[in-house]
Amino acid sequence: MLESLKSCRLCPRNCGVNRLEGELGFCRAGMEVRIAKVCLHEWEEPCISGTRGSGTVFFSNCNLRCVFCQNHRISEESYGKDVSIQRLSEIFLEQQERGAHNINLVTPTHYVPQIIEAVKLSKKKGLSLPILYNTNSYENVETIRSLDGIVDVYLADLKYFSDAYALKYSAAKEYFIHASKAIEEMFRQVGKPVFNSESIMQRGLIIRHLMLPGLLFDTKKVMDYILETFGDDIYVSIMNQYTPMHRADQYPEIDKRVNKRHYESIIQYCLDSGMHNAFIQDPGTATEDYVPDFDLSGI
Repeated sequence: MLESLKSCRLCPRNCGVNRLEGELGFCRAGMEVRIAKVCLHEWEEPCISGTRGSGTVFFSNCNLRCVFCQNHRISEESYGKDVSIQRLSEIFLEQQERGAHNINLVTPTHYVPQIIEAVKLSKKKGLSLPILYNTNSYENVETIRSLDGIVDVYLADLKYFSDAYALKYSAAKEYFIHASKAIEEMFRQVGKPVFNSESIMQRGLIIRHLMLPGLLFDTKKVMDYILETFGDDIYVSIMNQYTPMHRADQYPEIDKRVNKRHYESIIQYCLDSGMHNAFIQDPGTATEDYVPDFDLSGI
């Protein structure tokens, strides 16, 4: 699949650049995999982080340009360290040795061909942990199809229903169209959730939605889609941790925290609609304290 990098069309940007020859597209990812941090992450959903942490690998670069991105240092400024496919496979095994519950690939879309090769290598050497694909969901369905049999759990953002918001805040044309098709393919692959004796998800789909200030109606449309499409066959994570960062101060309407009453109302809306499998967040998560320190550790 590395040959696909000769004319990269891994995501809906369809840049067509030759990454094997050093050309860079919208995400600015090259041939080498760039990583900013490797750690045991304790702040994911309980069925992901468990008691020992999720074996997280934070990839640099991104195919979105979210004006509020808390990880903009690595997503837009390309901060990180380049590693080979061989080294990436070793990192997966090292996470397993540290006791991680899973391998958590954060913002992996633009490195899918390299990740597939690295997972295959590490499995030959004893990797047995579930592979988690932690994505913003601005994906081409063909890229997700290539992960069938590689990925066990999908952690998929569903950021917007309205294309107007997706364009304004993430520079992503037809975000919902692409994301919904990709997420439906993810579900086709992994099906209903499966947990082990420690209540850690081994297979399944979690759709994450970060509420933004003033977008209560858009959030309701996202929840309507999830319920109508998947019912209780997946889990939903409704997040109130939005913290205005990066360029959010240029957009006064989102340069603030999410209204507490709006968050409570969407929880009630989901309950009234018959949603059962949902994670919610306690107050106090909207702080920069939860932003990872991208110090190149573990690389």
